[in-house]
Amino acid sequence: MIRALYTAASGMSAQQLNLDTIANNLANSSTVGFRQRALQFQDMIYQNLVTPGAAQSQQTVSAGLQIGLGTKSAATEIIMTQGDMNQTNNPYDLAIQGSGFFQVQRPDGTIAYTRAGNFFLNDQGTIVDPQGDQLIPAVTIPPTATAITITQYGVVNATLPGQQNPQQLGQLQLATFANPGGLESIGSNLLAATLSSGDAVLGNPGGNEGLGTLQQGYLENSNVDVVGAFVQMVLAQRAYESNSKVIRAADDMYSQVNNMVR
Repeated sequence: MIRALYTAASGMSAQQLNLDTIANNLANSSTVGFRQRALQFQDMIYQNLVTPGAAQSQQTVSAGLQIGLGTKSAATEIIMTQGDMNQTNNPYDLAIQGSGFFQVQRPDGTIAYTRAGNFFLNDQGTIVDPQGDQLIPAVTIPPTATAITITQYGVVNATLPGQQNPQQLGQLQLATFANPGGLESIGSNLLAATLSSGDAVLGNPGGNEGLGTLQQGYLENSNVDVVGAFVQMVLAQRAYESNSKVIRAADDMYSQVNNMVR
């Protein structure tokens, strides 16, 4: 009975963390480029009352008698499905149709990755994200430039004074990873490479690396399935209630055992 108390408590703790993950997904359902996370569970160690394979006689062996000791959260995985496109008509808003990440350089010099393409120009005309982190490769737009266009292959063109034909100002690149689900979320719509994700592989949009293409004037919405998240929330609540009932039942049984000596 004591074992049941701790086993059910582990289930309640795991479902509480599951609900925290679902709540974060729902809170970011309107965040540009957000990637929802899914919590993975695994069972804990087992108590062997009879070891599997133990000899019962010279001719037979036991199938074993094992009691599980609960569950625990193992990892949170980033779900990399495509989000819906939202048209903004802002020339510096970019959405990735397909795989890949934008690269931005943080103030400490490190490179971070993001699916959020809501970019702006800073006071020097350089394309940056809302935190002021510079888009890599750097592209600077002259203040007199007009008709800014970014092709689906990442070529940045603009018309300059005294010129009839557009001039190429830069070439955008995207990054991909062997395991995008292993990236680390560091806040502000940014992700960092880890040993689990592997090193970034760079390439032009729509190139031979299998990277997606760019859509100018669009933003990619969060890929959170709100309806699915509510279903997962209900399931987490029911699993939490079931584990709490196990604790209540074990407590009642323990109470009856204590009353037997009176």
